[in-house]
Amino acid sequence: MAEEETPELMTVKETSEYLRIPLPTVYYLVQRGQLPAIQIGGRWRIKRSLLDRDILKTDQGGQPTVLVVDDDPALQTLFKQFLKKAGFGRIVVGTGAEAIAYADKQRFDLVFLDLKLPDIPGDELYAKLKAKHPDLPI
Repeated sequence: MAEEETPELMTVKETSEYLRIPLPTVYYLVQRGQLPAIQIGGRWRIKRSLLDRDILKTDQGGQPTVLVVDDDPALQTLFKQFLKKAGFGRIVVGTGAEAIAYADKQRFDLVFLDLKLPDIPGDELYAKLKAKHPDLPI
């Protein structure tokens, strides 16, 4: 099942096809709480965006990753140190162009965004990132 054809709320069967795992395995994982599922009318539904996020976190070793967009070297250092100490993966960039390039290549769990950047106003960068990645928390 292609991603553009996959609904946001998937049935157990659609989830089985999406993940390419047997249907009984999906039921087992849902019943154990290992898949992000809710019951609607007595039937399980799995939210694709949460499933994708969980899969990506597993692929990254479970470490949430933060993108920091700030051109101030002192704040960059502060963010790097704080996020490292807190156990987060982190990418720190100084321009909007770099932020867009990284956001297109990698999934982030959170973005810290300076509103005054040298190449693009922060509100414009926010709009561009949200247009491409609507679920991205900024």
